[in-house]
Amino acid sequence: MTPLKTMISKFSNKKSILAFAFLLFSVVTFAQKKQKVDGVAAVVGNYIVLDSDIDLMYLELKSQGIDTEKITRCELLGKQLEDKLYAHQAIQDSIVVTDEEVNSFMDNQMNTMVEQIGSKEKLFEYYKKKDEQDFRSYFFEIIKMNKLTNQMQRKIVDDVTVTPDEVKQFFNKIPADQVPTISAEIELSQIVVKPVVTKEDKQKVIDKLNEIRNDVINNGGSFYSKAVIYSEDPGSSSNGGYYKINKKTQFVKEFKDVAFRLNEGEISEPFETDFGYHIILVEKIIGQDIELRHIIISPKVTSKATSDALEKMESIKSKIEKGEITFEAAAKASSDDKETRTNGGLLLNPRTSEPRFEISKLDPALYNQINDLKQGEVSKVFLDQERQGGKFFKILKVNKKTEEHKADFGTDYMKIKELALSDKQFNEIENWRKENIEKNYIKVSGDYKDCAFSNNWLKK
Repeated sequence: MTPLKTMISKFSNKKSILAFAFLLFSVVTFAQKKQKVDGVAAVVGNYIVLDSDIDLMYLELKSQGIDTEKITRCELLGKQLEDKLYAHQAIQDSIVVTDEEVNSFMDNQMNTMVEQIGSKEKLFEYYKKKDEQDFRSYFFEIIKMNKLTNQMQRKIVDDVTVTPDEVKQFFNKIPADQVPTISAEIELSQIVVKPVVTKEDKQKVIDKLNEIRNDVINNGGSFYSKAVIYSEDPGSSSNGGYYKINKKTQFVKEFKDVAFRLNEGEISEPFETDFGYHIILVEKIIGQDIELRHIIISPKVTSKATSDALEKMESIKSKIEKGEITFEAAAKASSDDKETRTNGGLLLNPRTSEPRFEISKLDPALYNQINDLKQGEVSKVFLDQERQGGKFFKILKVNKKTEEHKADFGTDYMKIKELALSDKQFNEIENWRKENIEKNYIKVSGDYKDCAFSNNWLKK
């Protein structure tokens, strides 16, 4: 199996198929830009694949550290043909991707990337774009095509399910020497104690935000400048607190609720989210979109509050060890983590929504806390940190620990079911592709007539 085929085979289930499409997000270029003098490698319906598209795929794969020496142009053209076929058929099936959807997705991506890279200017420099319009023009058609491709793939596999009998048949057909190995896994629960911020410290922040607000409203102060000076949002402070959002943008509910109640030019009263206290200035309302600036300041935790939190955490751990309370009951009664408190502190894997984590994929800092623990044991108290910067104390309990082993139908049924479903979805995709290659117009350049494609793109 060639390197590219090996890579593609890893993306055989539904989620991973979509993930692979996104992996190529930055290399899929549209040939409709007719000003580009370029060789045409292939045509699929209304879509064209250029030789330069394949060149760009090589560059992108290399930038990700993938060895491209044994990856052929034929293989990359085959991947381009697949993507174009999905997008073409999506349009035939009346799957619609609106400009609003594309722009909304682009806004979310831009906000995330700006938060990571520091400013829009740095983002445009990174992608070698002269300004925001240049950036948006470049990515608009790329995003639209990927959305068409993704929606077509979802449509193909969304109704695919497997019965218990099919799962059993799938497992029984696996040769003994090819039964998959299940990695070592662990199930964990946690208790979190956060330092308490006093009412006085919260009021200081509210007063400061009111001072900023009044200066802008009554004295003509610059909201932009004050965001640069005072805002604690690393993703927007250097840009004057600027964001463009709509109701689908992934911001916390409290933030969006306030933003969408304001009129143009209006500045909100200070309000609280999990990230701190904010004020918002709405600059423009354009249809469903809002251009705004915001300032966020978080109350500072005192050394006494930190000391009190540590003492509380140590006390909880002591009671658990003495058998005065179970870990689960203590989590429900005392943990400050909203997501895990109600279920006794049980941690769920965000990728699978199940309570099992592959030990080899745990965050190194977390792994160090539980590595030497046996099933049923509780970790030492340790200091952790939230994504937004707040620090807290935590203890972990190992509920269950399983060693690496060959898959067993009884104990690993859910994992085998996932494999069976992935296999069935892959076959569904294969059958769909064969059928639609036959019925759609596809023309491959003579330069590629000797390619040994895995699909019948040459229609021999």
